[in-house]
Amino acid sequence: MEKFDIAIIGAGPGGYVAAIHAAKSGKKVALVERDKVGGACYNVGCIPSKILLEHSKLIQEIQRGNDWGIETPTVNVNFPRLMKRKDAIIDELLTNIEGYILSNQITFYRGEAAVFNDLTVTVGSGTFTATDIILATGSKPFVPPFKGIETSSYYTTDTFFDMKELPKQLTIIGGGVIAVEMAFSLAPLGTKVTMLNHSEDILQTEEPDARPLIREKMKKLGIELVTDFRFEHFNGNEIHTSKGIYTYENLLFATGRRPNTEIAQQLGLMFDDRLIAVNEHFETSQSHIYAIGDLVGGYQLAHSASAEGIHVVEHILGNKPALIDQTSIPRCVYTHPEIATFGLLEEQVNEPYTVTQMPLHTNPKALMEGNTVGFIKLIATEKEGRILGACVVADGATEMLNVILATKNAGGTAHTLANMIFPHPTVSEHIGDAAKAIFDKAIHH
Repeated sequence: MEKFDIAIIGAGPGGYVAAIHAAKSGKKVALVERDKVGGACYNVGCIPSKILLEHSKLIQEIQRGNDWGIETPTVNVNFPRLMKRKDAIIDELLTNIEGYILSNQITFYRGEAAVFNDLTVTVGSGTFTATDIILATGSKPFVPPFKGIETSSYYTTDTFFDMKELPKQLTIIGGGVIAVEMAFSLAPLGTKVTMLNHSEDILQTEEPDARPLIREKMKKLGIELVTDFRFEHFNGNEIHTSKGIYTYENLLFATGRRPNTEIAQQLGLMFDDRLIAVNEHFETSQSHIYAIGDLVGGYQLAHSASAEGIHVVEHILGNKPALIDQTSIPRCVYTHPEIATFGLLEEQVNEPYTVTQMPLHTNPKALMEGNTVGFIKLIATEKEGRILGACVVADGATEMLNVILATKNAGGTAHTLANMIFPHPTVSEHIGDAAKAIFDKAIHH
């Protein structure tokens, strides 16, 4: 029976990254995947959704050009071609990942894994053993058990990206990041979008000051947002709520995900509610078995899973890696404008702090680009200027945030940002002014 140093179950962003890191560190590695490499992120999540969002962003840029005088009387959307482009990009990315696996001499097994307490693994007719095992089996879409749901036909994110024709109408149930991003991806292309979110507001895990800007943009895009109600029951293409009946042609559930914990259950591992219980190094209740990504607590984000996978490998190697700091994990919403955040929100700070928020409409580059909706927000301690949190709402915010995050991770403070010389004109120079505002020395405020 072949023996590996590390066996990893699941080849998503957590699993394949851990496998490559372990192989580059000299370990003999087995990687198992029952479906496609890349996991949900590459196949039915992060990547396809962002590709569609790029398409819708381009439509909005064309419309902005019309406002400036670059006149394009008609814009025809060939949706099947857009979806072929999406497929081609994903195919290229998956081919790259498979190439990385092959070039690092990782033994790749395709099939359903069964894992046993003696650290043996079977995949089909094959059996092997490992010194350490990392579970990285990801998650699946969650559809609430609404009364009458069995009478309705609907998409989840696992099936939504298989569409070949642009839907004329789409109703989205949910108000989180996935739901809002899907609304933004289709409305500019011409789909009439209705979003039903029973909570009082959308994006409730994100910066509160960003939400009104996104709601206003949704209104401009013609997205109908219905909030603060009760779902009563479903009847075919009718959704009965306390605010009335909503009919749909196409229905998408974007109501979160649930971890794939079948292997953990078979192993008898300890759980913390729906999630696998792990320690600070992601080791489960059984020695030498680890769990990462959507299986455990923390942010359900691809880059978080990748960081956890690397951490586990470093721990197995005995390198005593620093614990993962949840306040240093960036959170991104790819709407138009984007929302990018890390660290604490104001409501979470429990020490004396100063906060500043600089609107983009005074920034020269933002004015040139016609992207003035948004702001840069910094939260820092009163005395030292230690950065506690930041939020950028802007076109390209998910790239801009890295300036602040890198400063924080390098031990810099708001003083560091305030003293940086940013190029002019750039939108990112607003970061420096926001930092100056912490000390009442902003120039454009």
